[in-house]
Amino acid sequence: ELLVVLVILGLLGSIVGPRVMKYLSKAKTDSARLQIQDFAATLDHYKLELGRYPTTDEGLKALVEQPSNAEGWNGPYLKKKEVPRDPWGNEYSYRFPGQHGEFDLYSLGADNAEGGDEENKDVASWE
Repeated sequence: ELLVVLVILGLLGSIVGPRVMKYLSKAKTDSARLQIQDFAATLDHYKLELGRYPTTDEGLKALVEQPSNAEGWNGPYLKKKEVPRDPWGNEYSYRFPGQHGEFDLYSLGADNAEGGDEENKDVASWE
C-alpha cells in the first residue's frame, strides 16, 4: 500500500510541478513589471522636484543618494536605503535620455541577456 501511495504522489508531482514552475516564472515577470511602474512614478516625482530625470551615469542610485549636481534634491525617494534588484537578483537597467521614451528602464529577465522568451523575456517601461 505504501508503494502505491508513493507512486500516486510521484505522478501528482510530475503533473503539478511544471504548472507550479510556470506560475512562479510568470509571477516574477509580473513583479518586475510592477517594480518598473513604481520606479517610473518615483522618477516622475524626482523630475517634478529637480526639473529633470537622473542622468544615465547617476542612474537609479539618484533616488536614494543625492547626486553632486542635484540642487533641490529632497530624497531619498525610495523607502529602502538601496535600489531594489529585479526578481532574478540583477540590477535594473536605466538610460536617460531614452530611446523609447523620456527614459528607458528595463530588466533583462532571468537570463540577464537581451531578448528571450517566457522567464527570459525582457521587461521594459515602454511596453
